[in-house]
Amino acid sequence: MTVLLLLVAILALLALRVPVAFAFLGPGLAYLLIEGQSLGLPMRLVADATGNFVLLAVPLFILLGVVANHAGIADRLFDFALALFGRVRGGLGYVSVGVSLGFSWMSGSAVADAAALSKVEIPPMLRAGYSRRFGLGVVGASALIAPVMPPSIPAVIFAGQASVSTGALFAASVIPALLMVVGLCAVVFLLVRRQPGIRHLGFSWARVARTGRRVVLPLGAPVIILGGILGGLFTPTEAAAVGAAYMLVLGFGYRTLKIRDLPKILVETVLTTAAIMLIVASAALLGYVLAKERVPQELARLVLGITDDGTVFLLLVMLLMLLLGTVIDATATLVLVVPILMPIATTIGVDPILLGVVMIVSLMIGLLTPPVGTVLYVLSSTQQVPVGEVFRGALPFLVPLVLCCLLIIFFPGIATWLPARLGL
Repeated sequence: MTVLLLLVAILALLALRVPVAFAFLGPGLAYLLIEGQSLGLPMRLVADATGNFVLLAVPLFILLGVVANHAGIADRLFDFALALFGRVRGGLGYVSVGVSLGFSWMSGSAVADAAALSKVEIPPMLRAGYSRRFGLGVVGASALIAPVMPPSIPAVIFAGQASVSTGALFAASVIPALLMVVGLCAVVFLLVRRQPGIRHLGFSWARVARTGRRVVLPLGAPVIILGGILGGLFTPTEAAAVGAAYMLVLGFGYRTLKIRDLPKILVETVLTTAAIMLIVASAALLGYVLAKERVPQELARLVLGITDDGTVFLLLVMLLMLLLGTVIDATATLVLVVPILMPIATTIGVDPILLGVVMIVSLMIGLLTPPVGTVLYVLSSTQQVPVGEVFRGALPFLVPLVLCCLLIIFFPGIATWLPARLGL
């Protein structure tokens, strides 16, 4: 009964649009006060959750993404992709997916990707005759590549909670992210056939060469980050620091960054990091309460009573993540649910890296689904359109994302092959 009242209180606060961290924190503290329990142990667990060394990579990857955004890297990627594919029918749709793929190697955040690229990509689409709904849908769906393709902030958080190798999880996410790219491009191909009024751009090798020169150095960032991690040269935290420093050097070298921009960049990084860490702390407190009420054990008993098959278990996890992703922030869900699901996965024999990829991919879909879908609200704000209009544009693109998750579950080699090849 206590757990039921706790969940009802959380859902009520979420329905009232209370920020996720406070929707978790309030009922959690109320439970401790009602039970008359000392705050010593819970606060120590909260401190341990936020003080996890692995999470040190989070602010550094956020800094990397913020610097890349302020340095105009998205514009350079867009110009180059447009020079390559502008003459292809529906080229701006493919360009949007491709630029999101390139930018994802630097941002690791769907929100940062959507905020930066919507301003760059949607106006040219409208001028070229694409519908606004199509532009909103493809930009929003493409932004979901960023939290899957390394460096992925959700992957860092999962690795910290599950005590698995961040590098292995990064490697496992590469092929699923590319699979998402293929699926989104397939939807673009089908949708642009219904828009006969689209105008195409001319093609020039000179333009390709000119814009290509402008992205050579920025594309060195993912080579340094991923190459360093997968090659064993850096830890993820060290790679994030090196990548952020490299991007700062590029920004100052291109003169798109000034010294006076640094305070704004640092404040944006600190605010984003603080929001994530507050969610981690509040979810850790709620996790303690659930553990005290033996919720993980009861859930494990329930799941094992249904199945001991790994594939069925992953399907149940996917459904749970799709459901939770619609109402709870992805970071909070990972911090709250990973400690519960990991023992069950271990008992059944599910690879924890595979579990991480399935959870992250399915959770990211929630960023495009109401009522909490953060990317929906970002695009609504940047483009001054209702949230419902953004969601209607995104609906066709949700199909390949769900199919991608199902493929990973039924063909786990999609996620496990690359880490095995790299010996991670």
